[in-house]
Amino acid sequence: MIAILDYGSGNLRSAQRAFETSGKEVVLTSDYDIALNADGLVVPGVGAFAACMQGLAGVRGDQLVRERIALKRPTLGICVGMQILFSHGVEHGNHDGVGVWDAMVEKLEAPILPHMGWNTVSVGSGSSLFKGVENESFYFVHSYAVKKKVGAVATMAHHGEDFLAAVEDGVIAATQFHPEKSGDAGLHLIKNWVDGL
Repeated sequence: MIAILDYGSGNLRSAQRAFETSGKEVVLTSDYDIALNADGLVVPGVGAFAACMQGLAGVRGDQLVRERIALKRPTLGICVGMQILFSHGVEHGNHDGVGVWDAMVEKLEAPILPHMGWNTVSVGSGSSLFKGVENESFYFVHSYAVKKKVGAVATMAHHGEDFLAAVEDGVIAATQFHPEKSGDAGLHLIKNWVDGL
């Protein structure tokens, strides 16, 4: 069973539909025990870093993510759900994140923001998430990003400057883009993640 964490942020229904195409049972939940014990946990996120962190803390999601990592249970962050996994974000002030990776989520230096629409990615060596969709485009909507490589496998993209598009690091993975809005390539990536649970 896959749990999508409902903490007041994210387009949960479209995420639920996309993950259901994998053939797994998918539940939307804010229940700590259900989310902790699910085969896979998805942490979505839309909006500003601070608001998402506040919502996440409201359901003890920061503790939940750390506990799942300690128990070696797969977790996937999406969009701002990826950003809040880092140590700090500077959108509307300086805010602490969950701290899975030590890096700052900063504003992109780009002529047009937000970075909105389809973009290609430069897939990190050894990626299992992007197997079969290495040359595809994915759908992004964001103005802030991490600008350095972290984790075991870092996948980069470019909009004004290079930024982290996805990270795979043991049981935890995350994408800056929205796989649920990325058409067949996004569904393929979701299935790759689910198949690895």
